[in-house]
Amino acid sequence: MTLRTVAVTRYVTPLREGGSMPAVVEADDDGLYVLKFRGAGQGAKALIAELVAGEIARALGLPVPEIVLAELDPGLARTEPDPEIQHLIRASDGCNLALDYLPGAVNFDPVAEQPDALLASRIVWFDAFVSNVDRTPRNTNLLMWHRQLKLIDHGAALYFHHGWNGSTDNAGNAFAMIKDHVLLPWATAIADVDGVLAEVLTSDVISRIVAQVPDVWLGGEDTFADPAGQRAAYVAYLTRRLTERQRFVKEAIRAPR
Repeated sequence: MTLRTVAVTRYVTPLREGGSMPAVVEADDDGLYVLKFRGAGQGAKALIAELVAGEIARALGLPVPEIVLAELDPGLARTEPDPEIQHLIRASDGCNLALDYLPGAVNFDPVAEQPDALLASRIVWFDAFVSNVDRTPRNTNLLMWHRQLKLIDHGAALYFHHGWNGSTDNAGNAFAMIKDHVLLPWATAIADVDGVLAEVLTSDVISRIVAQVPDVWLGGEDTFADPAGQRAAYVAYLTRRLTERQRFVKEAIRAPR
C-alpha cells in the first residue's frame, strides 16, 4: 500500500510518553493522527523503523493503524506556549510520520486479555524478525480498540541501523530479547506460522516498503553514497535476515513461557 501524505493543520495535545514526546494532531483531511517528530531525540532513524517495521507488519496481515507521511509547518509553533513543544515543531519542519489516532483505545492488559495463539505467534515472529525491543509487559505497545488488538510504536525496532556500516554480516543473528515478549505465553504456534509468513514477506515486498522511506530521512552518513544506496542496504539486510531466520525462529520457539 502506498503511503498517503497529509499536512498537519493543528497541534492538539502532546502525548508525554517516553523520550520522543509524540502528539495528537489534526490534518488537512480532517483526521486525527499521532505524530512522530523527525526532530525528536531518536531522529529520523526512529521514523524509518516506524515506517518499515509497521508496513512489514501490515504486509503480514497484522493489525496496524494506518501510517501516513505528515508535512509539518514550523509556523504552528507560534501558537504553542510550551518552549519545548515550540522547539520540537521547528526542528521537525517538513516530512514526519504519523499513525491514525484510535479514540477510546486502551493499553493491552495481559491479565485481562487472552489473545489467539496464531495471532500471538505471528506477532512474536514479526517482532523477532524486526528486532523489536518494545513489546514487553512493562511496555507492551499494544492497544485494544473495538475489542481488536492493534500494534503501535515500532521506532525502537531495526536497532541494527544505529551506527550501521551497511553490512549484512549480522543479519541472521538471534534476538535474545524475545524472551521478554508480552505475548510469548500464548505464542505456541510459531513453527506453524513461520513458513506462511516467510512466503508472504518476499524480497519484492520488502523492496516496495523500503522504497517509501523519504529521501529526507536518509543520507547524512559517509557509509552510503546516496539515499538509493541506503535503501538497497536495508533491503539486503532484511532479505538476508529472512533467508537466515532459523536462529531467531528457534530462539522464539524455545524461549521459556
